[in-house]
Amino acid sequence: MFLAMNRFRIAKGMEAGFETLWRERESYLDQVPGFESFSLLKGEEGEDHVLYASHSVWASRQAFDSWVDSEHFRAAHAQAHAPKGTYLGHPELELFESVL
Repeated sequence: MFLAMNRFRIAKGMEAGFETLWRERESYLDQVPGFESFSLLKGEEGEDHVLYASHSVWASRQAFDSWVDSEHFRAAHAQAHAPKGTYLGHPELELFESVL
């Protein structure tokens, strides 16, 4: 199992728009070999932001890397973007391989 997670700091007041973008966009993940599941998680509030994480589970690192290099990835990321000021900084990508 391989897990890819992006952490986002979203400006307070922009949460609904951010969630709507993720809910309505076509991810194409269900068409990618090795994809297992996806979740968008809402975390704790900071002084000026709300923490979110996108969480995708893959059969292997190779399956994830193949998706990143695919037309499906490019199509998913070419869709509508959040309004300026939504993100407080760049997303933080974290990658994990199963140990147990």
